[in-house]
Amino acid sequence: QDYYGKELQKAEDLKTNACVTSARPLPKVVRDALERVHEEVVARYYGCGLVIPECLASCRILDLGSGSGRDCYLLSQLVGERGHVTGIDMTESQVEVAKKHVAYHMDKFGYQKPNVEFLQGYMEKLGDAGLADESYDIVISNCVINLAPDKRAVLREAYRVLKPGGEMYFSDVYASQRLSETVRKHRVLWGECLAGALYWRDLYSIAEEIGFSTPCLVTASPITISNKELEGVIGDCRFVSATFRLFKVPGSSWAGPGQVIYNGGIMGHERELVFDANFTFKEGEVVDVDAEMAAILQSSRFAEEFLIRAGKTNGATPQGCC
Repeated sequence: QDYYGKELQKAEDLKTNACVTSARPLPKVVRDALERVHEEVVARYYGCGLVIPECLASCRILDLGSGSGRDCYLLSQLVGERGHVTGIDMTESQVEVAKKHVAYHMDKFGYQKPNVEFLQGYMEKLGDAGLADESYDIVISNCVINLAPDKRAVLREAYRVLKPGGEMYFSDVYASQRLSETVRKHRVLWGECLAGALYWRDLYSIAEEIGFSTPCLVTASPITISNKELEGVIGDCRFVSATFRLFKVPGSSWAGPGQVIYNGGIMGHERELVFDANFTFKEGEVVDVDAEMAAILQSSRFAEEFLIRAGKTNGATPQGCC
């Protein structure tokens, strides 16, 4: 709270590039939406790149660690007036910046009533903030789960508030090994998103334990630390900023492998949908998928965008990735 509320006053105050890694090129609709976000909200925002999944019209979205609200105001435009975006953050001064600009944005977007709300609270305890079971289509988070001491609790809460077929789409920092006590207690490394980084294999085991599908890696990029003192503390550990998608797949959806055809109906992704590092769906093209991907597409908000039929795969489909 001190680091993000007092020490950092603008993004340039960060000491590593952990929180400013670039993701894939942004669709024009997202770039245009970003330009309509108030300059104070953008200046006080410390997330990594942009965490914007596809197919958002009319969705209910929860942003964990929403900070000054940049992603929420972006998503507000993409879900439309019939959708809704909730941002929750533990830092009071950040939530105040976000709340201050609600009227400005609704007026700019031409909405009759607000479709965003901001709450102060902890992502490990969403129930304390009044968030009900199965109330959201998507949970996003942008480089903040590493700041929570109890990652398992964060993922468990996200799973609880997601509707069946819902998705957790999030960017975070991962480590090549479990971190030493010295690193984990380093105050600046915590603020810079490194000391709390999860060993990447642990994400897979925690997700499985809670009930999520196998994590789908979307993008990943190495983190550089241009600070000799911090490099000395970290030693030979390596860090990566990565975006994953996890789905809450109902048990009844697991039928078997299949073939899918994307219909090209998602705005900004009409020609092809880059779903993750393994699957790119081109409009009208038949793609073999394993049982898990078939279940994900069938049970989620993507179901209407695909023709899905049962069928044997050719055996060349990647099974997860590392």
